[in-house]
Amino acid sequence: MSSNQKKRNFQIEAFKHKVVVDPKYADKTWKILEHAIHEIYNHNASGLSFEELYRNAYNMVLHKFGEKLYSGLVFTITFHLQHISKSIESAQGDLFLEELNRQWADHNKALQMIRDILMYMDRTFVPSTHKTPVHELGLNLWRDNIVRSSNIQMRLLSTLLELILKERDGEVINRGLMRNIIKMFMDLGPSVYQEDFEKPFLEISADFYRAESQKFIECCDCGDYLKKAEKRLTEEIERVSHYLDPKTEAKITNVVEKEMIENHMPRLVHMENSGLVNMLLDDKYEDLRRMYNLFRRVTNGLATIRDVMTSHIREIGKQLVTDPEKLKDPVEFVQCLLNEKDKYDNVIILAFNNDKTFQNALNSSFEFFINLNPRSPEFISLFVDEKLRKGLKGVSEEDVEIILDKVMMLFRYLQEKDVFEKYYKQHLAKRLLSGKTVSDDAERSLIVKLKTECGYQFTSKLEGMFTDMKTSQDTMQGFLTAYGAELGDGPSLVVQVLTTGSWPTQPGVTCNLPAELSALCEKFRSYYLGTHTGRRLSWQTNMGTADLKATFGKGQKHELNVSTYQMCVLMLFNNADRQMYKEIEQATEIPSSDLKRCLQSLACVKGKNVLRKEPMSKDIGEDDAFFVNDKFTSKFYKVKIGTVVAQKESEPEKQETRQRVEEDRKPQIEAAIVRIMKSRKVLDHNNIIAEVTKQLQSRFLANPGEIKKRIESLIERDFLERDNADRRLYRYLA
Repeated sequence: MSSNQKKRNFQIEAFKHKVVVDPKYADKTWKILEHAIHEIYNHNASGLSFEELYRNAYNMVLHKFGEKLYSGLVFTITFHLQHISKSIESAQGDLFLEELNRQWADHNKALQMIRDILMYMDRTFVPSTHKTPVHELGLNLWRDNIVRSSNIQMRLLSTLLELILKERDGEVINRGLMRNIIKMFMDLGPSVYQEDFEKPFLEISADFYRAESQKFIECCDCGDYLKKAEKRLTEEIERVSHYLDPKTEAKITNVVEKEMIENHMPRLVHMENSGLVNMLLDDKYEDLRRMYNLFRRVTNGLATIRDVMTSHIREIGKQLVTDPEKLKDPVEFVQCLLNEKDKYDNVIILAFNNDKTFQNALNSSFEFFINLNPRSPEFISLFVDEKLRKGLKGVSEEDVEIILDKVMMLFRYLQEKDVFEKYYKQHLAKRLLSGKTVSDDAERSLIVKLKTECGYQFTSKLEGMFTDMKTSQDTMQGFLTAYGAELGDGPSLVVQVLTTGSWPTQPGVTCNLPAELSALCEKFRSYYLGTHTGRRLSWQTNMGTADLKATFGKGQKHELNVSTYQMCVLMLFNNADRQMYKEIEQATEIPSSDLKRCLQSLACVKGKNVLRKEPMSKDIGEDDAFFVNDKFTSKFYKVKIGTVVAQKESEPEKQETRQRVEEDRKPQIEAAIVRIMKSRKVLDHNNIIAEVTKQLQSRFLANPGEIKKRIESLIERDFLERDNADRRLYRYLA
């Protein structure tokens, strides 16, 4: 086919599709459509044929009259909206919003019908010419001609804000109408809702709550103020759920939080007679919970509460551990610590959502003030001693565990755990040797807890004490089997053999035992050394007890449970009715301080005074005379006579214990230095101090001065050497 033929064919094809349209067609068709739109807005749409109208609109677009159709639509809707605007403007009072709502609903229905008629234009002409779709166009025209009308815009906003203000003041408003109007803003687009309503709403709300918070804080206590703030916050959240955009919730709650909480935090927590400290003192869990929940919503809110709580706990803790009255009774002292811990644990659990940061602050505070008192380790051990001697009688296993766990909690706060170990070992030894422990299970449970906390090395000697007690039972069984026939009806003997390294070191105290007991002890010595080679026994008479049968005036008989020292003193009165202090001291060779306490408990304690003294006084003098108290009576056959002893250590004893602790620390510090230097080879002075302190902090807080002395000692013994160039640098010598 030639090129001319191709051209001819193209022309014929084009001619075949060409349509001739009457010039008046577009005007006629538009008139039909325009009339339909008027009828729709005038609520007369029932007589319209939507199929025919759709076909007319379709043909206009098909015949390239889309622009005429679109511009005519804009003009016609605008014309109706201008009339609607006047109708809304003329509505007075409450009718204003109702008229706006009614017209808005009608406009939406009209738009739906118009969009259905112009669906073809919406699908083809609008996208190809980048025009606004019909429904969106209708919304924009409503926005420009109604919502942003000069006579409606400010009136609408002020009406809405006034209604919200009335609702804040407790009046009931038409929430359904409010919801419809606010939804209208949202339907018109996010920018319309935000610019025309939300922004001014937030601004006026900030002013409202700023003024209200100022009024409340001047006339309310802290608890009441927080209730009002919480109520306002709840109201605003509820308001959003009823008729505002859900996205507004975060914004309006931020306004309330800032104006009612954040701007007044320092004043609220420090409010006189009702602030945070008063709430803590009075256990106002509900107010504290409310404060926590409100303050957590704002920046640094919880930190503010935490700082004030920490400061308060440290202050009352400091007062407690330095109160001379509290220090008189170690058990009461520790019980006060436990009560305070329980109190603030409850506050954190019940009011502060068991917040870990608050728990850490509480632990830090207790560690701070417990270590202000150097006697805390001793007092905690005395508390344990009291509980395990008699304080846990009749207490269930679960409650025993709770008490022991509380003790362990205080133990963790101690920086000088090795000092506690010293005292605990002394007290445990006395309990075991006197048979005064309430429960072996409780004793072992505490040792397991200490082992878990501090490791095997901490408890190995304590466990050795229990081993000795068990071994001693087996030894005594063997002794009685070997010598039972020889002992007859004379005094019986129970011996506990203690391994020197496991038990607290005791000074070698001599005491002259009665002759019948001396012979018995000698038999045991012979038996023991005969069955164990390479061992040496030394009698610790100051740690023993005895049961004596005594007969007083008128033949009254009692069984007396006494210490070994008291037994030695009482046995002297079998041979003489009267004994002078000097005679007793010479006969028994009991150290003077121990003898005076011993005589005091025998002659000066009401109800236990099996002896009497002349002259009568509470103190023992070296010229005093002692007699058997024939008038002694007791309703009990068995009478236990304790030794008058200070529960706390005396000042010299305290110094001696401290000295022993310091001596025990030296090898531990040296061992830590050697371990570190063996690993690091070369290290400067400051880093050694830091590393040693860190390694030993589970047992005690190492003194930098003592660490320096130990370094010098190790240098002298060729474990370390100083660097020739830098004297603060140390090298490990393999």
